[in-house]
Amino acid sequence: MTDFDPANFANYGPKEFAQLVKSTPDDKIVEVMSGELRGKVLSEVFGRMPTLFRADRAGSTNAVIHWGITGRPDGGTDTYEIVVAGGACTVNETPQHDPKLSLTMGPLDFLKIVSGGANPVMMFMTGKLKAKGDLGLAANIANLFDIPKG
Repeated sequence: MTDFDPANFANYGPKEFAQLVKSTPDDKIVEVMSGELRGKVLSEVFGRMPTLFRADRAGSTNAVIHWGITGRPDGGTDTYEIVVAGGACTVNETPQHDPKLSLTMGPLDFLKIVSGGANPVMMFMTGKLKAKGDLGLAANIANLFDIPKG
């Protein structure tokens, strides 16, 4: 498990994935996320979010969150939508609703956040993570998921 190879991500549990991100040099992650395997990585990460969702912590939270990951090979941004409603979490690869919160970050920062290797509040304060909309929700979002620690 020493190679950051998206073809094997489906075989990794959350903790193994977190360890993989932590142990891979930043420049290698940037290289993968700037190439043709980027979509596979993002699909795998967002595909796991509903299983990592903590309904017991969400309470009556109802929110639409757009995640914008910059740095696509064509210079664009991939935007995924997470809908938290009725104690469940669903993910759309194409946004379908107006967001309560929009988060924008680079691919390296995104992978560090979802693998528990970065502090989102610190990233916001340093400008690596941009948040627009409900900042209270932004501050609480990590509590809604079981984020593995690498």
